[in-house]
Amino acid sequence: MLVSIAPKLERPKWLRAPAPGGDNYHDLKGLIERLRLHTVCESAACPNVGECWNQRTATFMILGNVCTRRCGFCAVQKGAPLPVDYDEPRRVAEAVEAMGLKFAVITSVNRDDREDGGAELFAMVIREIRHRIPGCGVEVLIPDFQGNLAGVETVMEAAPDVLNHNTETVPRLYRQVRLGARYQRSLDVLAHAKRVAPGTPTKSGLMLGLGETGEEVLQVMRDLRAHGVDVLTIGQYLRPSPKHLPIVRYVPPAEFDEFRREGYEMGFGHVEAGPLVRSSYHASDAVK
Repeated sequence: MLVSIAPKLERPKWLRAPAPGGDNYHDLKGLIERLRLHTVCESAACPNVGECWNQRTATFMILGNVCTRRCGFCAVQKGAPLPVDYDEPRRVAEAVEAMGLKFAVITSVNRDDREDGGAELFAMVIREIRHRIPGCGVEVLIPDFQGNLAGVETVMEAAPDVLNHNTETVPRLYRQVRLGARYQRSLDVLAHAKRVAPGTPTKSGLMLGLGETGEEVLQVMRDLRAHGVDVLTIGQYLRPSPKHLPIVRYVPPAEFDEFRREGYEMGFGHVEAGPLVRSSYHASDAVK
């Protein structure tokens, strides 16, 4: 991983999130620890963890907390993956029930060590939540499964309410930002999910501030619509540590507003765009 010596940019005042705390935050933290679960909120250092946990919402991260890829933007631990824990679906469902959730978001690390990329466990989690909490909505934020479309089918057969897979950035920056990923592969995953279950909303997200141009972002948005994507999230990249990719630019709120407007004009059914927006931010709003 290359460490940039570029000058540090001062974070603007409009890009500030409250420090995590409060009774709900501490209750949820204790629940996650007791059930030996992981959340992307903590593992990926999400800036909205305080807001979301105080509203008793969280994004559960399955298949361990060690990723087999070394993406330049991500704070999740990298290295040799942990053994698959087949009791994890039950514990995730228990946590969803204890939190009283009506909508749950499930994601995972990349598991390139597994032929199906972890698709089997995604399906198990969806079914366990539905069995334990009938009526609870489920969004899954899946990796690309290394292009294994049978894995996509495994997940879709479990009938999630939303299938999310992030393109993350523009094609020109993939070799720096998404090591091991391919832009067309991500588009193919999203398109295949829509072919398998045409009535299920598909979703994708982008980070800005890594050196992309406005036209490149618009082209990705057009590509996503051309591949049937219904929901879009766009947020500001925040550097987790000096070992990660530098922030090239802080994108002002007005530009996010413009991308939101463009997204609706392109035909997206729902667009969340703003400096602190992340993939699962206000996730249930997209399916209301």
